[in-house]
Amino acid sequence: MPVVGCLSSSNAGFATFLAAFREGPSEQGFVDGKNVRIEYRSVDESRYDRLPALAKELVEHHVSVIFANPIPAAPAAKAAAGATPVVFAVGSDPVGTGPVSSINRPGGNIIGVSFLTVALAATSIFRRA
Repeated sequence: MPVVGCLSSSNAGFATFLAAFREGPSEQGFVDGKNVRIEYRSVDESRYDRLPALAKELVEHHVSVIFANPIPAAPAAKAAAGATPVVFAVGSDPVGTGPVSSINRPGGNIIGVSFLTVALAATSIFRRA
């Protein structure tokens, strides 16, 4: 059975996130505990120092992929993952915050999506003035 790792650097809203994280794949036929196993790890915002150990723990569970969200979970997963693919989703600049060195060529074992809506909204507000 394939194993998906989920590493989060935020416990705020984690229950809602987990429900959505299970629901999306189940709509495609991937049901946690039936034909895929999902291993979850998360920390409070005050315990970022634990992220590397939790990422390593996921790798030791032989996960097929690690989903890391938000920053700083992505860099911790990338550092621990070795050849294991890491996918991230962040609401900030992934180059500036560290998980990738370039948007168009993320490099290594990591790829993701960035929702730069805050930066875009700020830009559009200043252009109207």
